[in-house]
Amino acid sequence: MLYQNRFNFGKALLLGGVCTAILTGCNQSAQDTSTTDTAATGDTATEMKTVAITAIVEHPALDDVRKGVIDELNEAGFKDGENLTVNFQSAQGNTATAGQIAKQFVADAPDVIVAIATPSAQSVAASTSSIPLVFSAVTDPVAAKLVPKLDGSGTNVTGASDALPYEPQIDLMRQIIPSLKNVGYVYSPGEVNSTIILQNLKEKLTPLGINVLEAPAQRSNDIAMAARSLEGKVDMIYTSTDNNVVSAYESLYQIAKESKIPLIASDTSSVERGAVAALGVDYYELGRETGKIVVRILNGEKAGAIPVYTPQALNLYVSPKHAEEEGITLSQAVIDKAKEVVE
Repeated sequence: MLYQNRFNFGKALLLGGVCTAILTGCNQSAQDTSTTDTAATGDTATEMKTVAITAIVEHPALDDVRKGVIDELNEAGFKDGENLTVNFQSAQGNTATAGQIAKQFVADAPDVIVAIATPSAQSVAASTSSIPLVFSAVTDPVAAKLVPKLDGSGTNVTGASDALPYEPQIDLMRQIIPSLKNVGYVYSPGEVNSTIILQNLKEKLTPLGINVLEAPAQRSNDIAMAARSLEGKVDMIYTSTDNNVVSAYESLYQIAKESKIPLIASDTSSVERGAVAALGVDYYELGRETGKIVVRILNGEKAGAIPVYTPQALNLYVSPKHAEEEGITLSQAVIDKAKEVVE
């Protein structure tokens, strides 16, 4: 009996070992099949990506850029909360804060950093030479030392510029005010975009016998005072995409109404906020183009191999109401050319 029990126990062990081997083989086979399936389908569709977005300040034009980027990512299949994490931080107009945000983003090591406006882009560029950086709404990325050239930097940086040709801007000024002799320019001396535009305006307008009177404003709170200093001296005030100026456009509008100085802008969203007219890029579409660059990088392209995008189409927005408030009447010819008439 003892022998029989030992025999039966031995058979049980042998059978158990065989079954274990069979089960192990089955499990291994299932794992191999699973691995093969994953390799066949690829897991990039479900792989989480991270895009960090920063802007020097929040105002309508820059907000439209951010929205355009996110919408383009969504359309390309990168959906926030599903296979994408988007982290947005605004510097609230403070360059020191922009630097802190840049360092934090670099420490977080996202797949791509999007920097909207020159100060934020410069802060990120100074903080990393490896993480892909895509700038947007930067007027002159070469002068801002973000890229050495526009047709592919060979570095970790590329992006979308909002540079505008000056001739159409000047033509618009002269169509609105045919007797134009003096142009006021309110700007932030610490913003590279704005100082470049000032220099180019002088180069383009001086040969035409038109003077440029500059009114620097270091902070958004100084914009109204700077505009007031131009009262009685200029025929109009031209505003660029200077972030401090755009952020405080309502205060500029109040001075323009009181002083009867027409505001002509290069940011179309400024027309709703007080400008008589603006000829500029569509910042939402600029954001979509920026988003296309981000998608290319997320799909494996090198940032330095992608040329900087510069928009070709300009849109004219006008406001006959603001023109009347600021002491002029828009001609029907100008109104007829507008893509949008703001009442």
